[in-house]
Amino acid sequence: MSSSDEVYMVYRELLLPNETHSSESVKFAEEFKFKDDDVLVVTYPKSGTIWMQEILPLVLNGGDLTPVHTIPNWDRVPWLEEKRLAVVVDKLTSPRAMVSHFPYSLMPPSFFTSKAKVIYVMRNPKDIIVSSYYFHQMAGFLDDPGTFDEFIDKFLEGRVMFGKWTDHVKSWRHTELGDRIMYITYEEMVEDLPAALRRISDFLGRNLSDEAIKKIAEHCSFTTMKANTMSNFSLVPKKYMDSDKCPFLRKGIAGDWKNHFNAEQLARFCSVIRKEMESEIVSLPWTLD
Repeated sequence: MSSSDEVYMVYRELLLPNETHSSESVKFAEEFKFKDDDVLVVTYPKSGTIWMQEILPLVLNGGDLTPVHTIPNWDRVPWLEEKRLAVVVDKLTSPRAMVSHFPYSLMPPSFFTSKAKVIYVMRNPKDIIVSSYYFHQMAGFLDDPGTFDEFIDKFLEGRVMFGKWTDHVKSWRHTELGDRIMYITYEEMVEDLPAALRRISDFLGRNLSDEAIKKIAEHCSFTTMKANTMSNFSLVPKKYMDSDKCPFLRKGIAGDWKNHFNAEQLARFCSVIRKEMESEIVSLPWTLD
């Protein structure tokens, strides 16, 4: 793997991977014109983005599996800030579904004047860092994470792609979007996917039948997605993502952090996160200890 200055571009003080981002792609994002019926999923990296790229088209089209079987997820539900959006944007059918890792402050002006809806997915940061650590090991376009102990420091200091988790979450918890935004956690989706799908369906005004919800839940199970070449990133050349080192869709569970932190690391990690989130009036759904 390469050093940080080769693999990242700096955009508004955030590190973005050069492989997937460019000055042109972020300019395209800045000038992007949102439509009122657009749907955007926002996540901090490793918080369930790929899962939502599977879920969104199915909820929006009533469970038709065609797009998730025929279009790679990065073209099916493209990233707002990545290079591919300019290539595929004209092929997206309404309502357009997109994803983004941008903090709230970097959303384009058209987003704020539109009625586009946002689903913000949060995940326990203890699980995010473990998932991110493995991702850095298998992704040839990211820098070497070093030891898990070293990676903890990088993560807490925001020296990772898209900066600090705490900054990202806080930016989206304090918006003025009203009923345009819905918050859900990765853990809720793991615990009861049909219930999560029902919430998403209702939020997007889809009113799906129980049968459709059941079909979507079955298709969006971890096992099914792992086997879907349009969703598991197996189409990506090995030099970019080496699944021999670690599969992209690794475990799809909540709580794997317990297998990775020692007592000192856990105390250090939770202490910093707690301190930075203490002003949050909204209680987080995980214990930070």
